[in-house]
Amino acid sequence: MSGTPHRYALVGTGARATMYTNAVVERSDKARLVALADTNPHRIEHHAAAVEAAGAPRPAAYAAADFDRLLTETEPDTVIVTCVDAYHHEYILAALASDCNVICEKPLTTTGEHAAAILEAERKSAGAVTVTFNYRYNPIHEKVADLLREGAVGEVVSVGFDWLLDTRHGADYFRRWHRLADQSGGLLVHKSGHHFDLVNWWLDSAPVQAFARGKLAFYGENGERHGHDRGYERANGAPQASGDPFALDMKENEQLKALYLDAEEADGYIRDQNVFAPGVTIYDDMMALVDYENGATLSYRLTAYSPWEGYRVHFNGTEGRLELLVVENDHVNPDQHGPNGAQLHGSAASPEEGWYELTVHPFWAKPNRIDVGEYERKGHGGGDRRMLGVLFDGDTDPHDRSATAQDGVNALAAGLASNESIATGQPIAVADLLK
Repeated sequence: MSGTPHRYALVGTGARATMYTNAVVERSDKARLVALADTNPHRIEHHAAAVEAAGAPRPAAYAAADFDRLLTETEPDTVIVTCVDAYHHEYILAALASDCNVICEKPLTTTGEHAAAILEAERKSAGAVTVTFNYRYNPIHEKVADLLREGAVGEVVSVGFDWLLDTRHGADYFRRWHRLADQSGGLLVHKSGHHFDLVNWWLDSAPVQAFARGKLAFYGENGERHGHDRGYERANGAPQASGDPFALDMKENEQLKALYLDAEEADGYIRDQNVFAPGVTIYDDMMALVDYENGATLSYRLTAYSPWEGYRVHFNGTEGRLELLVVENDHVNPDQHGPNGAQLHGSAASPEEGWYELTVHPFWAKPNRIDVGEYERKGHGGGDRRMLGVLFDGDTDPHDRSATAQDGVNALAAGLASNESIATGQPIAVADLLK
């Protein structure tokens, strides 16, 4: 890119915003962060100061309620949306109305009504929406896509997908705003959207119906029954949290302390709630059966309280079977660092190397173990770094990894249909949710 730098504005200055602010600052020859918006001025100041300390011009600061004024006064080319999921649509729609492009963290939104409104707004706008499904950019997942497109197992008939969140990562969703279904859509929207998008991309198809079951079985008030609950409301200042493997100590992490603990006075948001405190409205154990346009079926399960973290996926085809096992952490270990580098009181991710196995089992032949090179543990298997190259540098995209607004809707669809199926006990057609 030459000439005038591309102008970016960002709304939602939590921890995830850091990846994007750093990406813009690192490309100061062709990009400029012109504005930040949030409901919390302390978080804006943290990011603005970091941008300035890196030698880039200080971005303008706006209250989230003044987002329309931000668009008028700073004239961004692209708006980056990293706020609470339930509010994504507000800023996407406003940006598209101003003919801005949008880069949006997944999920695109949390309701079918808002998803339909975004698609309609994009059709009328000169701007376009990109959803940041970084798992598409993981080299292991790219290799799976290549093998399937090359016909390694013939026509795919069915897919099995089992995703495990360990008691470090999975627990973190129950400490923060994600624990409320009206804010996050639940894990079938917020987390499983990654996985549904991968299957959509791998199959080059879209879901049409889902039948699901889900429950809150481990976290929330179940902790008392299981003997895990120490009885405090939040970790900070609670003697009972000392030694609790489910407690988060934000004072030990500079970023979390600045973004959340020191910012509480502005909005009252508590980042370190007891995962067993009352009020959880999302599930921690979910399964879904999803039908696809091309006739394939997906059997999916998400567990948010596993002793190890990783996933298994298999594809049954007319010429064989493809199997992928990824172990991100084989156990949760004391005295290491937890989410975003924060120190947990008693438990965190184990420090060992992750590993994977990717195998094609053809009919009437020996299995073929596939090597895709060194396994990257950081940044979603290297996906974040590769995704930023496409988003901000215009890197080539031979695997068609960039996700559109329609891709975002397709990823959301299976989660929304699954949530509705759990509520009603009936199979739910995607089309009925996206009118």
